[in-house]
Amino acid sequence: MKHSKIGSVMTTEVVTARFATPFKEVAQLLATHRISGLPVLDADDKVIGVISETDLLAREAEAPGPTAAKRGLRLPRMSPAARRAQAKAQARTAGQLMSQPPVCTHAENTIAEAARTMARQRVERLPVLDEEDRLVGIVTRRDLLQVFLRTDDEIRREVIAEVLVNTLWLSPQTITVSVADGVVTLDGKLERRSEVPIAVNMTRQIDGVVAVVDKLGYHLDDSHLKPTDQALHGVTEDWLRKL
Repeated sequence: MKHSKIGSVMTTEVVTARFATPFKEVAQLLATHRISGLPVLDADDKVIGVISETDLLAREAEAPGPTAAKRGLRLPRMSPAARRAQAKAQARTAGQLMSQPPVCTHAENTIAEAARTMARQRVERLPVLDEEDRLVGIVTRRDLLQVFLRTDDEIRREVIAEVLVNTLWLSPQTITVSVADGVVTLDGKLERRSEVPIAVNMTRQIDGVVAVVDKLGYHLDDSHLKPTDQALHGVTEDWLRKL
């Protein structure tokens, strides 16, 4: 089963900054290109940090105002987070303003892997790297959502080809596959009970599938068989280990 790779949805023309890029120029790049963030590169085109609109706004919010404490007064000890905020408030270049270490992905990673990284790290964009960890693109949450623009007919054809035929070695007519708004319904009887979770789980992993409705039955209950016995019944045991 082929999952869509990041390389197929990423933007290859990436707006970037260097460590020494002035703050004003970074703000101008974001405004001119109507983007909300950009990666910061070193001399070898390696990503060393990321700047977002949040970083720029944080700088302005933390910048000292006219009522700031005068030099020479003793200030309370600051936490590491407060020190980082103060440093950004005084940032003059992209390198001083950027958030690091950068959260990145690779072009060969799947869209699902990138989505999990975004959710876990709470970021809206990921610089995309090649096998040498050099920048080749950038992917945003909006880019990842393209996978859900697949038509129901495309999803249905892939379920039949990849799950029923290529994995379970079944005739396409064995199970009825219907798709509505990305929700796949599997209806019919498989030969063995152990094949049901394989069909459901593999269908769930197909790009664009929102949910799976399981209406599958079976002719033979092989749940009582030992692993050595079950392995004699086709591909079931091998696929269960992979799921």
